[in-house]
Amino acid sequence: MSRRVLATRRQVTAAAASCLGLVLEGCATGGAPATEPPTVSDRTEAEKGSAPATAAEPDEAPGVVRDDEVEALLATLSLEQKVWQLFVVRPEDVTGVGVQTAAGETTRKALLDRPVAGICYFAQNLVDADQTRSMLSNTLSYGEEASGLPLFLCVDEEGGTVSRVGGNPGFGVDNVGDMRDVGATGDTDEAYEVARHIATYLDYLGFNVDFAPVADIANNPDSDTMRLRSFGSSADVVAPMVEAQVRGFAEGGVLCAAKHFPGIGGAVGDSHSTKIYSQKTLDEIRDEELRPFEAAIEADVPFVMVGHLSMPEVTGDDDPASISGEIVTDLLRKELGYEGIIITDSMAMGAATDSLPTERLGVEAVRAGVDIVLMPADLDAAHQGILDAVKAGELTEARIDESVRRIIRAKLERL
Repeated sequence: MSRRVLATRRQVTAAAASCLGLVLEGCATGGAPATEPPTVSDRTEAEKGSAPATAAEPDEAPGVVRDDEVEALLATLSLEQKVWQLFVVRPEDVTGVGVQTAAGETTRKALLDRPVAGICYFAQNLVDADQTRSMLSNTLSYGEEASGLPLFLCVDEEGGTVSRVGGNPGFGVDNVGDMRDVGATGDTDEAYEVARHIATYLDYLGFNVDFAPVADIANNPDSDTMRLRSFGSSADVVAPMVEAQVRGFAEGGVLCAAKHFPGIGGAVGDSHSTKIYSQKTLDEIRDEELRPFEAAIEADVPFVMVGHLSMPEVTGDDDPASISGEIVTDLLRKELGYEGIIITDSMAMGAATDSLPTERLGVEAVRAGVDIVLMPADLDAAHQGILDAVKAGELTEARIDESVRRIIRAKLERL
């Protein structure tokens, strides 16, 4: 079966390549734009007219992908290619350049060698609207050429202290502010509109995944790590806000990720630099920390991001949740019934690298039930580690296929 280039749901036309600020002119902070960005299909006019429109069969409803479609695409991928689909990384991890702000032949060749599931961009990669649209559009095309699948083009755009576009002077888009302040309003409609607003300008630029909303509860007076990023200090406040934002992101045309499972808001310290702990029992987190994630799952959240929280009272050791089968499979997948994509938090963070060498972190995450490993410190070592684990019998190719099927289905259904 030859690889086919898949149409993304939304793309910006060249005619619409005017200043992003004009499109968003008149927006109130957190509100919806005065006019919607233009959207077009990737299909050419000839493709559009190649066959008459017909009513969908009952088993071919719009947005539903058949199992045989997923299996056909899976069959085109070698084991090495399937393992590459288990990673979302920084653009520099693929290309080896210093700071990437454009995508040309170097990116194309790099993605042919390393056909990863997606790329995550940071403020250093984003200069202005025109540069970002061009870079993402080119990258998407190269990714489809490499694997026959669209790329997840990702960003952390929560608002407040975690904002790569909003407040960036090159884009003319205001930062929507801290989610603590949104939560304090008690208004879920406000939370929905903030998410929809963020999604709308990200979609216009070419992003299709936002690693938001934060579903953590800031319920420990001795910890301020998540205080500004969390909607509040109780599940009664946070859960409905998270559910509203999942709906808002979907309405704005961007996939989102509830984070950081099973809830790091009460942990002391920052997992970027050190291990973080919760001494709570499973029953205790069922009463509070899990409820925002349950709300996100009920709203059909496409991704759940697992954090690097160690929970010895639940797992019996100090392994972070991101490599714990008790947390990822037993709790998130089985007990909460989550069927979407499970992605780790960055595997370059101290709480992860202090636990295992890079070449083992990906292996243990996949063994735990994770589908995508986010930004390992050494991409090639992490990729080779999983291949070696399959060869040694620690992981089976069937286990790899399980995750890649989810990734393919999400890309076909949602992008």
